[in-house]
Amino acid sequence: MNERHLRFGAGLAALVAALSGQVTITPVAAQFRPSPQEWKRPRTPDGRPDFQGVWVNNNAAPLERPKVLAGRATLTDQELAAMKRKARELFGGDGDAAFGDAVFNSVLANIIGVQSGYTSTDGDTGDYGSAWIVERDWDHRTSLITDPPDGRLPPMTPEGMKRRDANLASMRRVPAGPEDRALQERCITYGSPSLVAGYQSAYEIVQTPNTVALTMEMIHDTRVITLDQRSHLAPTVRQWLGDSRGHWEGDTLVVDTANYKAASFMSRSSEQLHVVERFSRTGPDTLKYEITINDLGTWTKPWSLMIPLSRADHPMWEYGCHEGNYGMAGILAGARAEERAGSR
Repeated sequence: MNERHLRFGAGLAALVAALSGQVTITPVAAQFRPSPQEWKRPRTPDGRPDFQGVWVNNNAAPLERPKVLAGRATLTDQELAAMKRKARELFGGDGDAAFGDAVFNSVLANIIGVQSGYTSTDGDTGDYGSAWIVERDWDHRTSLITDPPDGRLPPMTPEGMKRRDANLASMRRVPAGPEDRALQERCITYGSPSLVAGYQSAYEIVQTPNTVALTMEMIHDTRVITLDQRSHLAPTVRQWLGDSRGHWEGDTLVVDTANYKAASFMSRSSEQLHVVERFSRTGPDTLKYEITINDLGTWTKPWSLMIPLSRADHPMWEYGCHEGNYGMAGILAGARAEERAGSR
Protein backbone atom coordinates (compact mmCIF):
# COMPACT_ATOMS: atom_id res chain seq x y z
CA MET A 1 0.00 0.00 0.00
CA ASN A 2 1.52 3.31 -1.04
CA GLU A 3 1.61 6.57 0.92
CA ARG A 4 -1.35 8.08 -0.94
CA HIS A 5 -3.58 5.10 -0.07
CA LEU A 6 -2.56 5.47 3.57
CA ARG A 7 -3.31 9.21 3.48
CA PHE A 8 -6.70 8.50 1.94
CA GLY A 9 -7.61 6.12 4.75
CA ALA A 10 -6.33 8.49 7.42
CA GLY A 11 -8.12 11.49 5.93
CA LEU A 12 -11.43 9.70 5.73
CA ALA A 13 -11.00 8.28 9.22
CA ALA A 14 -10.66 11.78 10.61
CA LEU A 15 -13.78 12.98 8.85
CA VAL A 16 -15.97 10.00 9.72
CA ALA A 17 -14.80 9.61 13.31
CA ALA A 18 -17.97 11.27 14.57
CA LEU A 19 -20.13 8.81 12.67
CA SER A 20 -21.16 5.69 14.55
CA GLY A 21 -22.15 2.26 13.33
CA GLN A 22 -20.46 -0.55 11.50
CA VAL A 23 -18.69 0.21 8.22
CA THR A 24 -20.46 -1.55 5.37
CA ILE A 25 -20.22 -1.56 1.61
CA THR A 26 -23.47 -1.30 -0.33
CA PRO A 27 -23.43 -3.53 -3.43
CA VAL A 28 -23.75 -1.54 -6.64
CA ALA A 29 -26.71 -3.59 -7.88
CA ALA A 30 -28.63 -2.92 -4.67
CA GLN A 31 -28.36 0.83 -5.15
CA PHE A 32 -30.37 0.83 -8.38
CA ARG A 33 -32.92 -1.96 -7.97
CA PRO A 34 -36.59 -0.92 -7.99
CA SER A 35 -37.51 0.57 -4.66
CA PRO A 36 -41.09 0.58 -3.39
CA GLN A 37 -42.50 -2.80 -4.36
CA GLU A 38 -45.92 -1.26 -4.88
CA TRP A 39 -44.50 0.87 -7.70
CA LYS A 40 -45.77 -0.21 -11.09
CA ARG A 41 -43.87 0.65 -14.24
CA PRO A 42 -45.92 3.24 -16.18
CA ARG A 43 -46.77 2.27 -19.75
CA THR A 44 -47.70 3.98 -22.99
CA PRO A 45 -51.05 3.22 -24.70
CA ASP A 46 -49.32 0.53 -26.78
CA GLY A 47 -48.05 -1.21 -23.63
CA ARG A 48 -44.39 -0.20 -23.70
CA PRO A 49 -42.60 1.29 -20.66
CA ASP A 50 -43.20 5.03 -20.55
CA PHE A 51 -39.91 6.95 -20.54
CA GLN A 52 -41.42 10.28 -21.55
CA GLY A 53 -40.42 13.45 -19.78
CA VAL A 54 -37.26 15.28 -18.78
CA TRP A 55 -34.41 13.36 -17.13
CA VAL A 56 -31.16 14.81 -15.81
CA ASN A 57 -27.66 13.49 -15.27
CA ASN A 58 -26.45 15.13 -12.07
CA ASN A 59 -24.50 12.09 -10.89
CA ALA A 60 -21.25 12.85 -9.07
CA ALA A 61 -19.38 9.62 -9.84
CA PRO A 62 -16.41 10.23 -12.17
CA LEU A 63 -16.12 8.49 -15.52
CA GLU A 64 -12.89 6.76 -14.45
CA ARG A 65 -12.04 5.46 -10.99
CA PRO A 66 -9.29 7.58 -9.40
CA LYS A 67 -6.07 5.61 -9.09
CA VAL A 68 -6.01 6.19 -5.33
CA LEU A 69 -9.24 4.15 -5.15
CA ALA A 70 -7.89 1.22 -7.19
CA GLY A 71 -9.77 -1.94 -6.27
CA ARG A 72 -12.60 0.04 -4.64
CA ALA A 73 -15.79 -0.18 -6.70
CA THR A 74 -17.78 1.47 -3.92
CA LEU A 75 -17.39 3.76 -0.92
CA THR A 76 -18.65 2.81 2.51
CA ASP A 77 -21.66 4.62 3.92
CA GLN A 78 -19.38 6.69 6.16
CA GLU A 79 -17.02 7.58 3.35
CA LEU A 80 -19.93 8.62 1.15
CA ALA A 81 -21.31 10.84 3.93
CA ALA A 82 -17.89 12.49 4.28
CA MET A 83 -17.65 13.10 0.53
CA LYS A 84 -21.11 14.70 0.45
CA ARG A 85 -20.29 17.01 3.37
CA LYS A 86 -17.06 18.13 1.76
CA ALA A 87 -18.87 18.72 -1.56
CA ARG A 88 -21.35 21.02 0.15
CA GLU A 89 -18.47 22.85 1.82
CA LEU A 90 -16.57 23.35 -1.46
CA PHE A 91 -19.42 23.97 -3.91
CA GLY A 92 -22.39 25.10 -1.86
CA GLY A 93 -21.44 28.75 -1.48
CA ASP A 94 -19.65 31.53 -3.34
CA GLY A 95 -16.63 29.60 -4.63
CA ASP A 96 -15.74 28.59 -8.16
CA ALA A 97 -17.91 26.11 -10.01
CA ALA A 98 -16.55 22.67 -10.87
CA PHE A 99 -17.75 20.69 -13.85
CA GLY A 100 -17.70 17.04 -14.83
CA ASP A 101 -15.36 14.79 -12.90
CA ALA A 102 -13.73 17.77 -11.18
CA VAL A 103 -16.41 17.66 -8.46
CA PHE A 104 -15.65 14.12 -7.26
CA ASN A 105 -11.90 14.41 -7.81
CA SER A 106 -11.60 17.74 -5.99
CA VAL A 107 -13.61 16.48 -3.03
CA LEU A 108 -11.45 13.37 -2.87
CA ALA A 109 -8.22 15.41 -3.11
CA ASN A 110 -9.35 17.62 -0.23
CA ILE A 111 -10.14 14.61 1.94
CA ILE A 112 -6.83 12.95 1.14
CA GLY A 113 -5.02 16.19 1.92
CA VAL A 114 -3.31 16.76 -1.43
CA GLN A 115 -5.50 19.78 -2.20
CA SER A 116 -7.03 22.58 -0.16
CA GLY A 117 -10.25 24.14 -1.43
CA TYR A 118 -10.97 24.46 -5.13
CA THR A 119 -9.86 27.02 -7.69
CA SER A 120 -11.07 26.95 -11.28
CA THR A 121 -8.47 26.20 -13.95
CA ASP A 122 -10.02 29.01 -16.01
CA GLY A 123 -9.03 31.77 -13.62
CA ASP A 124 -7.42 33.99 -16.25
CA THR A 125 -10.72 34.75 -17.96
CA GLY A 126 -13.10 34.26 -15.09
CA ASP A 127 -15.47 31.37 -14.57
CA TYR A 128 -18.89 30.43 -13.25
CA GLY A 129 -19.42 30.55 -9.50
CA SER A 130 -20.84 27.51 -7.73
CA ALA A 131 -24.22 29.26 -7.46
CA TRP A 132 -24.66 28.55 -11.20
CA ILE A 133 -24.49 24.77 -10.87
CA VAL A 134 -26.83 22.23 -9.33
CA GLU A 135 -26.08 20.03 -6.35
CA ARG A 136 -24.79 16.70 -7.55
CA ASP A 137 -26.40 13.31 -6.83
CA TRP A 138 -24.03 11.05 -4.93
CA ASP A 139 -24.05 7.27 -4.70
CA HIS A 140 -21.49 4.78 -3.47
CA ARG A 141 -19.79 4.18 -6.82
CA THR A 142 -16.24 5.31 -7.53
CA SER A 143 -16.64 5.31 -11.34
CA LEU A 144 -19.31 5.34 -14.02
CA ILE A 145 -17.32 2.74 -15.94
CA THR A 146 -18.55 -0.75 -15.13
CA ASP A 147 -16.37 -2.65 -17.60
CA PRO A 148 -13.36 -3.05 -17.48
CA PRO A 149 -13.80 -3.99 -13.80
CA ASP A 150 -10.99 -1.64 -12.74
CA GLY A 151 -13.22 1.31 -13.66
CA ARG A 152 -10.64 2.74 -16.05
CA LEU A 153 -10.71 3.43 -19.79
CA PRO A 154 -8.90 0.81 -21.88
CA PRO A 155 -5.60 1.85 -23.48
CA MET A 156 -5.93 3.93 -26.63
CA THR A 157 -4.74 2.76 -30.03
CA PRO A 158 -1.90 4.66 -31.73
CA GLU A 159 -4.45 6.15 -34.13
CA GLY A 160 -6.66 7.24 -31.24
CA MET A 161 -3.76 8.92 -29.48
CA LYS A 162 -2.87 10.81 -32.67
CA ARG A 163 -6.45 12.15 -32.95
CA ARG A 164 -6.50 13.11 -29.28
CA ASP A 165 -3.14 14.88 -29.50
CA ALA A 166 -4.09 16.67 -32.73
CA ASN A 167 -7.30 17.91 -31.11
CA LEU A 168 -5.44 19.19 -28.04
CA ALA A 169 -2.83 20.88 -30.23
CA SER A 170 -5.49 22.68 -32.27
CA MET A 171 -7.03 24.03 -29.07
CA ARG A 172 -3.67 25.38 -27.84
CA ARG A 173 -2.60 27.23 -30.97
CA VAL A 174 -3.92 30.55 -32.19
CA PRO A 175 -6.89 29.52 -34.37
CA ALA A 176 -6.55 30.10 -38.09
CA GLY A 177 -10.30 29.58 -38.45
CA PRO A 178 -13.31 28.08 -36.66
CA GLU A 179 -12.19 24.56 -37.61
CA ASP A 180 -9.38 24.88 -35.04
CA ARG A 181 -11.91 25.15 -32.22
CA ALA A 182 -13.97 22.38 -30.63
CA LEU A 183 -17.31 21.35 -32.11
CA GLN A 184 -19.17 22.51 -28.99
CA GLU A 185 -17.52 25.95 -29.15
CA ARG A 186 -18.79 26.23 -32.71
CA CYS A 187 -22.28 25.25 -31.47
CA ILE A 188 -22.36 22.26 -33.80
CA THR A 189 -22.72 19.40 -31.30
CA TYR A 190 -21.57 18.04 -27.96
CA GLY A 191 -21.46 14.61 -29.56
CA SER A 192 -23.31 11.43 -28.72
CA PRO A 193 -23.68 9.77 -26.36
CA SER A 194 -23.38 12.79 -24.07
CA LEU A 195 -21.63 12.26 -20.73
CA VAL A 196 -22.11 15.84 -19.51
CA ALA A 197 -23.16 15.93 -15.84
CA GLY A 198 -24.38 18.65 -13.51
CA TYR A 199 -24.65 21.48 -16.02
CA GLN A 200 -27.43 21.63 -18.62
CA SER A 201 -27.30 17.85 -18.66
CA ALA A 202 -30.97 17.09 -19.28
CA TYR A 203 -32.56 14.73 -21.78
CA GLU A 204 -36.14 15.01 -22.98
CA ILE A 205 -37.73 11.80 -24.27
CA VAL A 206 -40.83 11.59 -26.48
CA GLN A 207 -42.25 8.24 -27.63
CA THR A 208 -44.55 6.91 -30.32
CA PRO A 209 -45.12 3.23 -31.16
CA ASN A 210 -42.50 3.39 -33.94
CA THR A 211 -40.15 6.15 -32.80
CA VAL A 212 -38.32 7.51 -29.77
CA ALA A 213 -36.96 11.07 -29.92
CA LEU A 214 -34.22 11.98 -27.45
CA THR A 215 -33.27 15.67 -27.19
CA MET A 216 -30.19 16.77 -25.27
CA GLU A 217 -30.21 20.10 -23.44
CA MET A 218 -26.78 21.08 -24.76
CA ILE A 219 -27.32 22.66 -28.21
CA HIS A 220 -30.69 20.82 -28.31
CA ASP A 221 -29.32 17.97 -30.41
CA THR A 222 -32.16 15.56 -31.18
CA ARG A 223 -31.74 11.90 -32.03
CA VAL A 224 -34.66 10.20 -33.77
CA ILE A 225 -34.54 6.48 -32.96
CA THR A 226 -36.66 4.32 -35.26
CA LEU A 227 -38.23 1.11 -33.90
CA ASP A 228 -39.49 -0.39 -37.18
CA GLN A 229 -36.56 -2.78 -37.78
CA ARG A 230 -35.22 -0.84 -40.75
CA SER A 231 -31.53 -1.26 -41.59
CA HIS A 232 -28.81 1.27 -40.83
CA LEU A 233 -27.98 3.84 -43.49
CA ALA A 234 -25.28 3.01 -46.02
CA PRO A 235 -21.75 3.16 -44.50
CA THR A 236 -20.92 6.15 -46.69
CA VAL A 237 -23.48 8.29 -44.81
CA ARG A 238 -21.81 9.73 -41.70
CA GLN A 239 -23.49 11.92 -39.06
CA TRP A 240 -22.37 13.66 -35.87
CA LEU A 241 -25.03 11.83 -33.85
CA GLY A 242 -24.75 8.60 -35.81
CA ASP A 243 -27.65 6.55 -37.16
CA SER A 244 -29.78 5.04 -34.37
CA ARG A 245 -32.01 1.97 -34.54
CA GLY A 246 -33.96 0.74 -31.53
CA HIS A 247 -35.82 -2.35 -30.38
CA TRP A 248 -37.38 -3.63 -27.19
CA GLU A 249 -35.98 -6.47 -25.10
CA GLY A 250 -38.77 -6.96 -22.61
CA ASP A 251 -39.07 -3.64 -20.76
CA THR A 252 -35.63 -2.41 -21.85
CA LEU A 253 -35.16 -0.13 -24.85
CA VAL A 254 -31.98 -1.12 -26.71
CA VAL A 255 -30.53 1.42 -29.14
CA ASP A 256 -27.86 0.47 -31.70
CA THR A 257 -26.01 3.43 -33.27
CA ALA A 258 -23.43 3.40 -36.09
CA ASN A 259 -22.41 5.66 -39.00
CA TYR A 260 -20.65 8.25 -36.84
CA LYS A 261 -18.35 10.93 -38.17
CA ALA A 262 -14.83 10.81 -36.74
CA ALA A 263 -14.43 12.73 -33.45
CA SER A 264 -18.17 12.54 -32.70
CA PHE A 265 -17.57 11.14 -29.21
CA MET A 266 -15.16 12.67 -26.68
CA SER A 267 -13.56 14.55 -29.62
CA ARG A 268 -11.40 11.52 -30.39
CA SER A 269 -13.55 8.64 -31.67
CA SER A 270 -13.06 7.09 -35.10
CA GLU A 271 -15.56 6.18 -37.82
CA GLN A 272 -15.51 2.65 -36.36
CA LEU A 273 -17.48 3.89 -33.35
CA HIS A 274 -20.43 1.62 -32.58
CA VAL A 275 -22.58 2.37 -29.54
CA VAL A 276 -25.22 0.23 -27.79
CA GLU A 277 -27.42 1.96 -25.21
CA ARG A 278 -29.96 0.37 -22.87
CA PHE A 279 -32.72 2.37 -21.13
CA SER A 280 -34.82 0.86 -18.32
CA ARG A 281 -37.03 2.27 -15.56
CA THR A 282 -35.82 1.16 -12.12
CA GLY A 283 -38.12 3.32 -10.02
CA PRO A 284 -40.63 6.16 -10.19
CA ASP A 285 -37.88 8.78 -10.58
CA THR A 286 -34.92 6.82 -11.98
CA LEU A 287 -34.03 5.83 -15.53
CA LYS A 288 -31.07 3.45 -15.76
CA TYR A 289 -28.90 4.42 -18.73
CA GLU A 290 -26.28 1.84 -19.78
CA ILE A 291 -23.80 2.52 -22.58
CA THR A 292 -21.29 0.28 -24.33
CA ILE A 293 -18.64 1.95 -26.49
CA ASN A 294 -17.01 -0.20 -29.18
CA ASP A 295 -14.42 1.71 -31.19
CA LEU A 296 -11.34 -0.36 -31.97
CA GLY A 297 -9.99 2.56 -33.97
CA THR A 298 -9.64 4.51 -30.70
CA TRP A 299 -9.59 2.08 -27.74
CA THR A 300 -8.07 -1.37 -27.71
CA LYS A 301 -11.29 -3.00 -26.49
CA PRO A 302 -14.94 -2.09 -25.80
CA TRP A 303 -15.90 -0.45 -22.52
CA SER A 304 -19.18 0.18 -20.69
CA LEU A 305 -20.64 2.61 -18.17
CA MET A 306 -23.91 3.25 -16.36
CA ILE A 307 -25.55 6.60 -15.54
CA PRO A 308 -28.66 6.74 -13.32
CA LEU A 309 -30.80 9.54 -14.75
CA SER A 310 -33.20 11.31 -12.37
CA ARG A 311 -36.61 12.67 -13.28
CA ALA A 312 -36.53 16.47 -13.42
CA ASP A 313 -39.13 18.68 -11.78
CA HIS A 314 -38.64 21.38 -14.41
CA PRO A 315 -38.73 21.70 -18.21
CA MET A 316 -35.60 21.57 -20.30
CA TRP A 317 -34.11 25.07 -20.45
CA GLU A 318 -33.15 26.94 -23.59
CA TYR A 319 -29.54 26.55 -24.66
CA GLY A 320 -28.91 29.70 -26.70
CA CYS A 321 -26.15 28.50 -28.99
CA HIS A 322 -25.84 28.70 -32.76
CA GLU A 323 -23.06 28.15 -35.25
CA GLY A 324 -21.23 31.38 -36.03
CA ASN A 325 -22.30 33.04 -32.78
CA TYR A 326 -20.59 36.18 -31.45
CA GLY A 327 -18.38 34.15 -29.14
CA MET A 328 -16.66 32.51 -32.10
CA ALA A 329 -16.39 35.84 -33.89
CA GLY A 330 -14.68 37.27 -30.80
CA ILE A 331 -12.26 34.32 -30.54
CA LEU A 332 -11.18 34.72 -34.16
CA ALA A 333 -10.96 38.53 -33.90
CA GLY A 334 -8.73 38.14 -30.87
CA ALA A 335 -6.54 35.67 -32.74
CA ARG A 336 -6.06 38.11 -35.63
CA ALA A 337 -5.25 40.89 -33.14
CA GLU A 338 -2.59 38.68 -31.53
CA GLU A 339 -1.08 38.01 -34.95
CA ARG A 340 -0.96 41.72 -35.79
CA ALA A 341 0.62 42.55 -32.46
CA GLY A 342 3.24 39.83 -32.94
CA SER A 343 4.21 41.08 -36.40
CA ARG A 344 5.16 44.58 -35.21
